[in-house]
Amino acid sequence: MIRQLTIFGVGLIGGSLALALKKAGYCQHIIGCSRREDHLQRAVDLGVIDEYTLDPKAAVKTADMILLAVPMGAMEAIFKRIAGHLKEGAVITDAGSAKGSVVRAAQAAFGEVPPQFVPAHPIAGREKSSVEAALVDLYVGHKVILTPLETTNPQAIQKVRKMWHVAGAEVETLGVAQHDAVLAATSHLPHILAFSFVNSLSESPEHQAIFHYVAGGFKDFSRIASSDPVMWRDICLENKAGILVALDHYQKNLSELSILIANEDSEALLAAFAHAKTVRDRVID
Repeated sequence: MIRQLTIFGVGLIGGSLALALKKAGYCQHIIGCSRREDHLQRAVDLGVIDEYTLDPKAAVKTADMILLAVPMGAMEAIFKRIAGHLKEGAVITDAGSAKGSVVRAAQAAFGEVPPQFVPAHPIAGREKSSVEAALVDLYVGHKVILTPLETTNPQAIQKVRKMWHVAGAEVETLGVAQHDAVLAATSHLPHILAFSFVNSLSESPEHQAIFHYVAGGFKDFSRIASSDPVMWRDICLENKAGILVALDHYQKNLSELSILIANEDSEALLAAFAHAKTVRDRVID
């Protein structure tokens, strides 16, 4: 079991992991660390963490597992703050959505990627990101992707794998580049489309009437536009290459649909929509 888990960023992701490990009796002590004392005190009050500190060095000195669940843009700064202050054998992992960026941040901070660092990405979430949104069962039945490097310590990988298994997740492994390409298409692109969709409607001359008569389609499609803007700004900047490829492919498909509608090509439209329905139903089922 984990003797001390230190979590940087005790929000939805870090808080849900803490609750799951507490419920399973797999972690003796959990320390939270961030820049906001009121936020950390709230996490203590909710029973998500046992104590907190505002000092990154103090947070990691006795930890045997360290999780960075912070916006992508904050990763390197935290790595730099804790470098040289880790207990021997301490394992570091993260929950960042763009693994190439996190690996580069670790390399910049430590000089080289530490063998005890296991890049990871839990594929679970909600549009709310605060500690109040944390759920004990958030990871049950959801995937967590590990993206270890050739130099990553196998024992460190096993410890991170076990931690996520205990939280209820299905743990899989991908290469860093493959992860970023896949997630650009399956996670990053949908969020960008949701943000763009809401902005597009808000800029319409009829926006007041549009939002007055919102229906289920709007609510379903736009739900993830309520996600943390800072986090998604950072993801767009840190996984730029993969996202631009996904956006380019989507724009081409959308242009093709526009032509079909303009030409009133009933059969082609039906075929396109039927294909999408079949694919979506198969994937979800």
